[in-house]
Amino acid sequence: MSDTLYNDAILRLATDNPIDERLPDPMGSSEKRSPICGSRVTVDVNLGPDGRVSEAGMLVRACALGQASSSLLAAQIIGRSPEELAAARDALTGWLARTGNIPDWPGLDVLTPALDYHARHASIRLAFEAAAEAAEQATHAAARN
Repeated sequence: MSDTLYNDAILRLATDNPIDERLPDPMGSSEKRSPICGSRVTVDVNLGPDGRVSEAGMLVRACALGQASSSLLAAQIIGRSPEELAAARDALTGWLARTGNIPDWPGLDVLTPALDYHARHASIRLAFEAAAEAAEQATHAAARN
């Protein structure tokens, strides 16, 4: 394991996800899987009357980088709008591809050592991709009710 890629901050985040259970009956749910390493992240969300995430659940079966990214998402997902989650997903994708700046999401700078490890990018994106999709599903579910 490379000390520069798997540093203490990333390993600490990988073991400290503040959301470690799925929601029993979510308004939106999405599972994303990395075809490269097999990492999987499932994100469940409920939206409040204001259209923002009021509850979230997660199941993370990922490498240390996927776990760390999931922890960063989990720490800040409550209160976010579906649009904010989609913007964070898109910004993360651009940053990892080096076509954009670091996303405006607290803590993502800890993943900077992974920028040169393209095979790890899919795992890093999983939680943000799943959260954006789950929030979009929840928006549609709320509109039907």
